[in-house]
Amino acid sequence: MTKAETLRRFNLDRYLILSLGFTAEEVATLRRISLTLRRWHELECGIDGGCIERDDETMRPYWKSERTGRRTPVADRERGALKRLGRIIGNRNTRVWVASPAPAVREVAVTPYIQTDPRGAALYLMRPGDLLDGHDVQSCYTRGICVY
Repeated sequence: MTKAETLRRFNLDRYLILSLGFTAEEVATLRRISLTLRRWHELECGIDGGCIERDDETMRPYWKSERTGRRTPVADRERGALKRLGRIIGNRNTRVWVASPAPAVREVAVTPYIQTDPRGAALYLMRPGDLLDGHDVQSCYTRGICVY
């Protein structure tokens, strides 16, 4: 990791902990969730060896081989990551915390946004002021906090 990447990650961790009230463990888990979802979306789009497809009826994921066309069941990492994400966001939004260093900061609810395009980060955290009035979250998600 370069010095710039280290500094950027340190600043993200510091902001999520001090300004938004996440714990250090939650920040590390959020980063792993973002990386897991990004890789999952990349595999859904397809790589040289094949892609992940979901069964229309059962919604179970399968790896479809590009060479043989066979479908093999795979673990649903997306569902597990989304479940962990929901638990972390729920815990954070119900936790009572005091923001530092400003003592009079009011508490804000954070909502996650999942970007399914594998060319960038998969997880954004949206605060109430990030979403413009009358706009869809997909048109202005970059105003949120990118977890990479």
